[in-house]
This record gives sequence, structure tokens and C-alpha cells, in this order.
Amino acid sequence: MGQPLVSILIPTFNSEKFISESIRSVQNQTYTNWEIILVDDCSTDSTLCLVEELAIKDNRIQYSRLEKNSGTGVARNSALALAKGQYIAFLDADDLWKPEKLKKQMDFLINKNLPFTFSFYDCIDEAGNPLNKRVEAPVHLSYRELFFCNYVGNLTAIYDVNFFGKIPISSIRKRQDWMLWLTVLKKIKIAHVVPESLAYYRVRNDSISTSKLDLIKYNFAVYRRFHGFSFLIAVACMKLFLFTQLFIKPRYIKNIKPSI
Repeated sequence: MGQPLVSILIPTFNSEKFISESIRSVQNQTYTNWEIILVDDCSTDSTLCLVEELAIKDNRIQYSRLEKNSGTGVARNSALALAKGQYIAFLDADDLWKPEKLKKQMDFLINKNLPFTFSFYDCIDEAGNPLNKRVEAPVHLSYRELFFCNYVGNLTAIYDVNFFGKIPISSIRKRQDWMLWLTVLKKIKIAHVVPESLAYYRVRNDSISTSKLDLIKYNFAVYRRFHGFSFLIAVACMKLFLFTQLFIKPRYIKNIKPSI
């Protein structure tokens, strides 16, 4: 039996500093039956030129461009529509995969007959230097746990289209990934994680500057718009969300020795 095809969705926007390295981290996978579906959100830099150079040499890379800047949710949905794989995986244009990432996850999914999994990941700075921090998660993640905290790193998640179908991604510009995992967990109840770090998440200088007030606003919108809760119920949920962020999630952030 051959390897099932994995479709890797990559949205890009002015990603010229990182996109080549991100794509190469996919090309370096020991699991080889994959396709990259890259959709550019109207970059004004040389992102697409760099992608084109790589695509000429590797026919597993497909790319297209949105007609107008619309956000990562729209870009991911456009990529999803073009995906041919049985499995859907996600990678942002500045993040990296370790070489065994897909192989270990696909073995885990197939051997345990699971439709979804994710993994731990390490953090690097904008220049690619290790921050000596690993983000872990509950190894048997419940819907309730996910409801109050997004433990799933977007760059590590993978799901089976034969089980879920293609799951539409919200066009809301922030927290679409959390809503996607909530949709997944609502169906399967428990998600089982590959309990090791399989990717590198790049902490961007500009992302650090996002205000805490904005973060609260984006998460509050998930309770109001995605779940459809009343204002008062959404406020109550946010209190538990903030409690989880402050006192529970830090237990899953580990200090590690440099690995790059």
C-alpha cells in the first residue's frame, strides 16, 4: 500500500524573508507523497517569484494569487478547494517542519486508526535562533480543554478528509485555526497528540507587539460569533479562558536545550 497524499496548505503575504526556508523544510521530509498548495494574499514583495523558482524544480508545489488582500482564512480556503490529498496539513509561511514530521504523524494516524492529530513544537526567533522553549499540550486533548485554550499549534495539525470532509475555514482574520480545531474536536471528542516536537514556530518581532487588549478581543469574538453565545455567557467564558492562559497553559511550556 502506497503512502496517502498529504496536501499542505500555505498562505503567504510578504513572506520573502522566510518562504524559501519553509518550503525547503517540506522538501526535506522523509515522507515524500505530499503536495504544497500555496495561495498568496496579494504580496507586494518577491514572495511569488521565490515560490515560482522552487515550483519550476518541484512539481509537487502549486501556487496561485488572490485577486485582493483578504486574510489568511480566505487564502487557506482557496488552497483547501484545490487540495487533492486524503490528508490536510497546515504550515504558515514563516514556520518550519523537522524532517520526520509528516512520517511520524502519518504512522501515528494510520497505526492508531485516527482521523486527526497534532504535535508539540519548539520556538525560534525571527532570525531562526532557538528560544529554548517547547510548547506542549495535553496528550489526550478534550473538547472542554480546547474550549478554554487553543493547545493545537496550526503548524503541526493534520486531519483525514475521508473522515471529516474538507472543513471550511473562517474568513475572520484572527483565531480561524482555533475555530477549526473546535469543529474537529466537537466531532471526535478527544484528540491524541504525537508527544514530541516536530516543528519550529517562528516568533516574529511584530507579533510580540500585538496588544493584550487585541488578543482578548479576538478570543471574545470566538465565543460571541463562532459559538453564538450571549454577551454575558461570552464574558463568563472569557474569565475561564484567561484563568487557563494564566495558570494552566504555562505548565505546558517547557524550557529546553538548544536543538538547532
